[in-house]
Amino acid sequence: MKAIYPDGDGGRAADPAAVPGLHPGTEGSAGDTSRTVEVDGETFALRANGFGGTDYTWLSGPDPGYGFGVSPTADLSPDEHVRNIRGFLGMVDPGTGHIADD
Repeated sequence: MKAIYPDGDGGRAADPAAVPGLHPGTEGSAGDTSRTVEVDGETFALRANGFGGTDYTWLSGPDPGYGFGVSPTADLSPDEHVRNIRGFLGMVDPGTGHIADD
């Protein structure tokens, strides 16, 4: 795992067991429930994030756990979730599998 937070930042080192895209502390809560959606041949897990939004984890992407979040998402239809995913995929650089930094 690539260290994002360098050692020496108040003793905070990168956690090698961290899972990108998942908010800590959601175990056992409503945020722990997810559903899987396939859009244009790509598979995503959708999980309520506890902030009134949805975390979308790209399961079939090149970087396990990579994804995005949208808030608020209360009462979104399945078609609206698909639009969110297609919007994300439209921003992904096919060469890197990530959204380019601004």
